[in-house]
Amino acid sequence: MLGLLKLAAKGTGQAFILLWESLLALKEIKKIKRPLIDQLEFFGVRSVFLVGLASSFIGMVSSVQTAYQIKDYAPLDLLGMGVAKVVMMELGPVITALIVAGRVGAGMAAELGTMRITEQIDALETLGINSVRHLILPRILSGIIMMPLLVVLADFVAIMSSAIISALYLDIPFSVFFSGIRTYFYPIDLFGGLTKSVVFGFLIAFISSSFGYYAKEGAKGVGIATTQAVMYSSLFVLMADYFLGVLIYG
Repeated sequence: MLGLLKLAAKGTGQAFILLWESLLALKEIKKIKRPLIDQLEFFGVRSVFLVGLASSFIGMVSSVQTAYQIKDYAPLDLLGMGVAKVVMMELGPVITALIVAGRVGAGMAAELGTMRITEQIDALETLGINSVRHLILPRILSGIIMMPLLVVLADFVAIMSSAIISALYLDIPFSVFFSGIRTYFYPIDLFGGLTKSVVFGFLIAFISSSFGYYAKEGAKGVGIATTQAVMYSSLFVLMADYFLGVLIYG
């Protein structure tokens, strides 16, 4: 038990040191233009298809299940409102974050872990290149920038797929579906979800980068770092979702 506590304390200390060094590296942000562009592509552009596909099914199942839940208590004219709110406030940000944690988080941890055990990070330091500025900061910034954009895409695709399913199988015209959204839309519904997404993007990028950056014990260590990156990224996303939900909507 004591050994686990010491290990947790060590990991937490390393994470805070890495975060502090990343903040200090912000003053040299002009030097990471190329790595930042590469990470923006990796984090965002390459996740578009997977996020869009998952969001379409989220929207469809939201229509079916919301209609089932409200049919005995409220008119189905309110279906659009119900789906839009749950997608923008909760499903869009959280499901997108979990998908990205699995795809991007694992990739970041594996890449940095491999660089660590093959001594590429040590080589950068030997050449006088700040490894935190060159490797960690671009990943954190890409998470903060691209996650809200992915969530906007997820929200749009989910709501549109919900509208299509509602028209085809529930006989709810598009005009009625979107009328409910317009009538009961509040800006906090959308911007609250986007606020969550910024935090989620930071958590995924930072946690995954941290585990990869401090990987050890060869190939086995890279596997452990990758698994832990996905596991803890997903866990902290769900924890942050609760606390941010209380702060924003509570």
